[in-house]
Amino acid sequence: MDAWFNALLAWLALPEFGLTTLFIVAFISATLLPMGSEPALFGLIKINPDMFWPGIVVATLGNTLGGMVDWWLGYGAHHMVDRYKRSSVHLRALDWLERLGPRACLLSWLPGVGDPLCAVAGWLKLPFWPCTFYMLIGKFLRYLTMTWVLLQFFPGRIG
Repeated sequence: MDAWFNALLAWLALPEFGLTTLFIVAFISATLLPMGSEPALFGLIKINPDMFWPGIVVATLGNTLGGMVDWWLGYGAHHMVDRYKRSSVHLRALDWLERLGPRACLLSWLPGVGDPLCAVAGWLKLPFWPCTFYMLIGKFLRYLTMTWVLLQFFPGRIG
């Protein structure tokens, strides 16, 4: 078992398989599991500055695919759960999301709110591909902004 675990860690290790690791972390962090992908992206770029744009793109794609999973989870949950239907906060939020439509998924980058927002978009059966498009834009801008800010605060190269 130790050999298998060590092989898995070696396969996921930075920088040899950095983009694979980054994709997995970004994907998982976009689901409703609490995990941050920005440190993985920042670490990859600090170790290898030439990976700035590939890292941004891979993190964006992984996180967007995770958001798409959230959308499908929300879509499926719509058929199973209807617990807070009469709550005034719930009704206001649903009204707001229905008025904004898929554009609400631009906010998918927000910590703590963005991932459930993707699930709610699926719950409301907002159009899948427009939601995905807006998720992609929001998540790309988040990674670009967060990485740029972190590089301003920690400018030196590691290693």
